[in-house]
Amino acid sequence: MSSLVHDGTALLGRHLLRIRHAPAITVMTQTMPIVFLLFFGYVFGGALAMPGADYRAYLVPGLLVATAANGVMTGMFQAAQDTHRGVTDRLRTLPVDRAAVPLGQVLADLVTSAVGMVPLLLVGLAMGWRIEGTALEALGAVGLLLLFRSAATWVGILLGLVSRSEEAAGQLGSAAFMLPLLSNAYIPTDGMPDWLRTVAEWNPVSAVTTAVRELFGNASAPTEAAWPVAHPVAGALLWSLALIALAAPAAVRRHARG
Repeated sequence: MSSLVHDGTALLGRHLLRIRHAPAITVMTQTMPIVFLLFFGYVFGGALAMPGADYRAYLVPGLLVATAANGVMTGMFQAAQDTHRGVTDRLRTLPVDRAAVPLGQVLADLVTSAVGMVPLLLVGLAMGWRIEGTALEALGAVGLLLLFRSAATWVGILLGLVSRSEEAAGQLGSAAFMLPLLSNAYIPTDGMPDWLRTVAEWNPVSAVTTAVRELFGNASAPTEAAWPVAHPVAGALLWSLALIALAAPAAVRRHARG
């Protein structure tokens, strides 16, 4: 365990330096959610009528979760880049704990995600969104967002390690953009056809989004919905922990095997 902590910390520093030397990627991933918030909030905000609710208050939690889900894309791209440029092979020759390599990437991603969450929250507050729940509930929402981000990143790392090339990883990562679109992150699922609503409500993004809205005090969970959405906090925790339990050991084994 001590070697895992020591090596994981060292590789965390390596990934943070990597981010520092590639500021364009960091700036893009941090500013795009703000651009989407401004675009959806002001362009679609007046067009979407939501009885008893303001669309911007509905949108901010959805965008926070959509940004967390993008961990699939960033995790996949970085893992594929290291794999196909020989960095992963060089790390395998060092006396490094095999779990520390992907763990360092996940931790670095969590640090940058936590920092990037701040400007998005501030812009949301400037647009009129408010935290209506308690401070403890708000901290719970932030913790849930980071937990889901780590789950998405583990899934992305696993997919990046098994990808055939950087280009294939980039194309597959772009498909992850569809996850929030097939959820309740941007629009309610009430008006969807029954089959599509079922798909959307069993999407992990929907459970996490509903949980974050509830913890921030922006909306209550619907009672007539699939179990993960009707019980959003429990559903979000189960989805996140299940994804980590499946993807993390598989990613470590894949990295060790080569």
